[in-house]
Amino acid sequence: MGRLGAHVSAAGGVANAFARGAAIGCDALQVFVKNASTWRGKALDDRAISAFREARAVTAGPGVPAPLPVVAHASYLINLASPESVTAERSRAALLDELQRCDALGIDGLVLHPGAHVGSGEDAGLDAIAAALDDVFARHEGGATILLLENTAGQGTVLGADLAHHGRLLRSVAAPERIGVCLDTCHAFAAGIDLRTHDGYEAFLATVDEEVGLGRVGAWHLNDSLHPLGSRKDRHASIGAGEIGLGAFARLIVDPRFEAVPMVLETPLGDDEQGHARDLVTLRSSSAAEGTSP
Repeated sequence: MGRLGAHVSAAGGVANAFARGAAIGCDALQVFVKNASTWRGKALDDRAISAFREARAVTAGPGVPAPLPVVAHASYLINLASPESVTAERSRAALLDELQRCDALGIDGLVLHPGAHVGSGEDAGLDAIAAALDDVFARHEGGATILLLENTAGQGTVLGADLAHHGRLLRSVAAPERIGVCLDTCHAFAAGIDLRTHDGYEAFLATVDEEVGLGRVGAWHLNDSLHPLGSRKDRHASIGAGEIGLGAFARLIVDPRFEAVPMVLETPLGDDEQGHARDLVTLRSSSAAEGTSP
């Protein structure tokens, strides 16, 4: 089974994410390493780094021993495809900062939305992303954290709904070994990929394998979709409560091709903020019904 987990709050210090994850039964975590709504964040000091590494070393999940796999999600402000010079340079600086933070903390992967061309065109946007990645990697040589480019719902001028975009970027950059992918179920469904059927699921994975290789899948985002197939709308729903339905997730989480891959929830927390805990129970129950261990 994949390493089931959730995006958890790092409020009060990024090390606090482990206690929060353990409380809801996470076998993997996703965190922000800085405020995702700002360009600059408070510097990480040695105490915060040590606390994070120590907490990770001793925190086990219900299904796996310590240390748990951890990925981070980059700031939503970053747009490497922007044709506007100020935004483009801020985006490069912000991504560099986040990669440096992740490496200091020992985080496995950093999830990034590829970007939006905002009118410059698909080709120009993809070329801008590739150039930005080359620049950032050159300024951060030897980094161990893998950059995980996420698939998107395809809204507006956002790039990345077509996995051919990811394939082109891998072929364009100087250091493709530093790049992987994060696959979001809601985004794929919104982009027209029907994960509800076995054939649809396998066709999607065949495309992933052709464009980037299944070995580059460094994380999954497990999100049901509030809107129908092909809506191009990125609105998440609780597992089994949306248009995708529980069956697709029951199939995915027991796929042996992803048994060691973090699969993290970004579903609604609800008024009681227990949505992720409930969704983890739902997922594990679905796997048990399929005859697998929870």
